[in-house]
Amino acid sequence: MLTRGKITIIVIASFVVSFLAYYSIMLAVSTAKKQKELEAKFGLAEIGNDKIDPRFYSDSAFLNLCKEKTFFQSRILMAESDSLYITFNLIDSTANLELCGVKVLQAKMKDLKISKILTHGDNYAIYSLLSSPMTIVSDISTIQKEPILIRMAPKDTSEFVPDIAPDTSDVEPVNYILNMDNGIKIYVYQIDDTITINKHKLFFFDLNDRLKYARNSLKSVITLKVPEYHPFIKIRLPKADAKILYRSVPRHGQIAVFR
Repeated sequence: MLTRGKITIIVIASFVVSFLAYYSIMLAVSTAKKQKELEAKFGLAEIGNDKIDPRFYSDSAFLNLCKEKTFFQSRILMAESDSLYITFNLIDSTANLELCGVKVLQAKMKDLKISKILTHGDNYAIYSLLSSPMTIVSDISTIQKEPILIRMAPKDTSEFVPDIAPDTSDVEPVNYILNMDNGIKIYVYQIDDTITINKHKLFFFDLNDRLKYARNSLKSVITLKVPEYHPFIKIRLPKADAKILYRSVPRHGQIAVFR
């Protein structure tokens, strides 16, 4: 015989299971919705009364040539800005800091993870999405963008004391997230650190991002809205190179991706 307590537990458990199933379905719908949006905005379209033959862009050799062409065009556009900018070449796994078309730094990626939308979606839509430079709209980082050190100037040379404080910027972990104007999120993590505390900081940095996404998704799901999905690119770089890339590029700098 079911008691009132058991009935309550069954009802609560049923509600939790139903909500988790509903939440999972909404997340899947979110991904599918984003893919359809990208295909509608960047996919092949009709020009006047003429319809472009999709087989024309199904040729991998031709599409690769188009990608190379637009990547060089993006670099030319960014070079005209006279500011430092970043290029991520996902084919040869390199991250480059460039100025006026000249590479001033090249770093090798150790690990690379890309959202399935950017790897298994419509080839032409992905090509169109990445065919122009992206602009950084905001970022989250474990290090300061522009570190400021305040010092009291001595009254005269007799009060001068050499700065012997250690440079903490060489110790702190370097991990950051770049939010782009086209909705893509670029994660840059330093290569595995042997310092245990830095591994913990990376764990919590990544956890905070996941919790933030979960909170926003829950708010949308509770109000019967489809959560917003952001395609992502996650890379790992040597610590020094990751720091230089982050601090050298302007806050609203530009990035080009070749895939």
